[in-house]
Amino acid sequence: MNTGTGTGNGNSNANSGNSGNSDIGGVGDIVLEQPARGRLITADERELPVPAMLRYVAADPLAVHLDFPAEVSLDRTSVTWTFGRALLDDGLRSPSGGGDVHIWPCGENRTVLEFHSPFGLALLRFETAALRRFLLRTYAVVPEGQEDLDEAVDRGLTALFGSV
Repeated sequence: MNTGTGTGNGNSNANSGNSGNSDIGGVGDIVLEQPARGRLITADERELPVPAMLRYVAADPLAVHLDFPAEVSLDRTSVTWTFGRALLDDGLRSPSGGGDVHIWPCGENRTVLEFHSPFGLALLRFETAALRRFLLRTYAVVPEGQEDLDEAVDRGLTALFGSV
């Protein structure tokens, strides 16, 4: 699978373990991780198992990350796709998304994530219950509507423009 790095950063730097709090300072230090077993749907309609890691960083409360190890990439580099937590939430109930990431229910028990990059398209199917469980864990850390948007915007602008 080669999802490219259209919305990903091309590497995974997640901490190991299910959650961590590296600083007693607060919620912003919490990182949630949950293994996810995806199934890559190929052009000839075969399904190949793909390991992945769902990751949520409370310091970036609006985003979720899906990390893929290097061994499932055509160019042998790990790939991380980052997209909105709200997109995942919406996509579990009805077709959602635009641009590089689309998510939709596939029957009662599965959800499809579609990733677009300059290198191609990847369709992955996941168990809905696993995605929902991860999403609920993120809301337990940072409830919906309680994200500090000012801080998130400042971090995003800093990431884009640096110290310009």
